[in-house]
Amino acid sequence: MSLLPGLPRSMIAGRDANTVCVQCWRKLGRTPSLPLRQAFFSTVSSHRSGTVVVGKSRNSFGKDFFGKNSILKETFWQSRRELGSSIASAVKTTTGAQQQQPSSTPTPTDDVLPHRRRKLAKELAAQQQQEQSQQDTSSSSTTEAYPIPLDASARLADRAASQTSLKRLFFTYLSLSKPRLSFLVVLTATATYSLYPVPQLLSTAATGSPSLSALTLLFLTTGTALCSASANAFNMLMEPKFDAQMTRTRNRPLVRKLISTRGAVVFAVLCGVVGTAALWVGVNPTTAFLGAANIVLYAGIYTPMKRMSVLNTWVGAVVGGLPPLMGWTAAASQYAHDDGKWEELLFGPDSVGGWLCAALLFAWQFPHFNSLSWSIRDEYKNAGYRMLAWVNPRQNGRVALRYAVLMFPVCIALSLTGITDYSYIATSSVVNGWMAYKAWEFWKHDGHKGTARGLFWASVWHLPIVMVLAMAQKKGLGERLYRSLFGYGDLDEEDELYYEAGELEEEEKEYQRRRVAS
Repeated sequence: MSLLPGLPRSMIAGRDANTVCVQCWRKLGRTPSLPLRQAFFSTVSSHRSGTVVVGKSRNSFGKDFFGKNSILKETFWQSRRELGSSIASAVKTTTGAQQQQPSSTPTPTDDVLPHRRRKLAKELAAQQQQEQSQQDTSSSSTTEAYPIPLDASARLADRAASQTSLKRLFFTYLSLSKPRLSFLVVLTATATYSLYPVPQLLSTAATGSPSLSALTLLFLTTGTALCSASANAFNMLMEPKFDAQMTRTRNRPLVRKLISTRGAVVFAVLCGVVGTAALWVGVNPTTAFLGAANIVLYAGIYTPMKRMSVLNTWVGAVVGGLPPLMGWTAAASQYAHDDGKWEELLFGPDSVGGWLCAALLFAWQFPHFNSLSWSIRDEYKNAGYRMLAWVNPRQNGRVALRYAVLMFPVCIALSLTGITDYSYIATSSVVNGWMAYKAWEFWKHDGHKGTARGLFWASVWHLPIVMVLAMAQKKGLGERLYRSLFGYGDLDEEDELYYEAGELEEEEKEYQRRRVAS
């Protein structure tokens, strides 16, 4: 029979005062039976004499006893809620220490009753699972927020910080140039350089190997890369305070103080001067002017305008359209009739191809950037950059769709003006249709449901595919390849005219008739 109704004998026997729950103590306090108390407290040691306390009166447990026993003190002097929180915090602390101790070492949690121990174990497991989930979320938050890897300059800055001497200096200055963006700028310039319709290549009687100057191409790529590096360095010089507020740019070299402001200024000025000089000497003054204008537009107008108006995106698109025009003027100067003056190179009858390539890059940047900026719109907002992604999300989608559709007539015009073959209309329309479909989804769902990521990656693949198709389907290139494969003989200009007018066949027939008559 239990000593106390509702209180099992196993719960009382063999336990001391530190292992009895609050409810049991309260039930015991309400029980008037003296023998029950004597049996219950038979295991409690006297703090004065060390003897077993049996048959003591109620006054035997005075303030001194409870004050020296922390568990009893909390039991009688605190509320149940305070007691529960105190026990939970104590058990969490001891559990953390227990994980670092051998399994054989006893811990304070052994003194907690089984039902409380199980409850606290569940709470600790839930807390650990929540902390692990938060760690996983924080480690993958950057990947989920950005559809592309972190800024290349930030990654290079991390690498520079772990290097010493010359390697550290090299990676630091390389990060100032934004190498990924500079590479894209050089790529678009060289692609349009190769697209220029060389007159000999368009002639069906051409027998040599018509090509553009390799030395001019070398100066073009070098000068364009240096001008782009200068513009990017000036951009970082103007925005370290705001770059520090964004995850994508907070590791850039100037934010981390890997290079002094004076060193960055010297690098930017030196790259701008040398790049412009290379374009002036090795290409032509018109291309050099476009390279210098790119620096001024990007660093002097676009960068400060980002904090003023959403029109900064249009200014940035103009900056992106200049490199293709630079490549075109570099090629056109080799076949200019009027000593390569800027009027002929930029506004002559053969300049339409350059403007179409510039328009293609101008239109491409809107679906590309609008989808990217949507993913980090909150960071743009917190940093004070006025982007359509957060100022007017609905218009952000409309603009992306509008310019994705605009690339259809631009690519068609490249074929109609004799820059590419007519087959380019079909191939480019397939790629442009894919881009337009992704832009329509982006606009329809306001960037949600993964449409922003889908449009971004579509734009990443769209540009190289369209440019490679244009170079592969350049006007006259397919015919020349066909003749070289099947070994057609060389024809001079007079024979070409005979074949075109059909006079050679008529002369051969007349010769045969005369021979038969004779």
